[in-house]
Amino acid sequence: MASNRHLGRIVALQTLYEYEFRKQSEDTTANVDEILARNLNRYDTTIDDKGFVEALVKGVIDEQADLDAKIQPIAPDWPIDQIARIDCNILRIGLYELLHQAKLIPPKVAINEAVELAKAFGSDNSSKFVNGVLGTAYRTLVEDSTNGSTEV
Repeated sequence: MASNRHLGRIVALQTLYEYEFRKQSEDTTANVDEILARNLNRYDTTIDDKGFVEALVKGVIDEQADLDAKIQPIAPDWPIDQIARIDCNILRIGLYELLHQAKLIPPKVAINEAVELAKAFGSDNSSKFVNGVLGTAYRTLVEDSTNGSTEV
């Protein structure tokens, strides 16, 4: 199942990347559901947990403004619109998993998976950038909120 989810994250990344690219290119026919269905169809016999991929794509899109707002102060030298599109989508996926799927995905797994995506699809320094941003996000957004809520 783990490698299956890794492939699912790749499909989610491809879907988010294409959707964002087409929207920014003012393609009025861009439909995330159609893009996702096409991408999932390519791996129909390989990905068993299509619901995981769908939830990831829809969750990232639904939470994109909030995710971007949380990423920006962590990477202040890189405004969101100046981060490479692929890196930005990898960060969104990783942060979404850290914040919204913590019961399903352990934080170390979410960060490691994002780093692996960055190694495979990003530039030479993408994996270090993604690791640094998500590590800081985990310490400041996840650990701090967990520690704060458990104190009496």
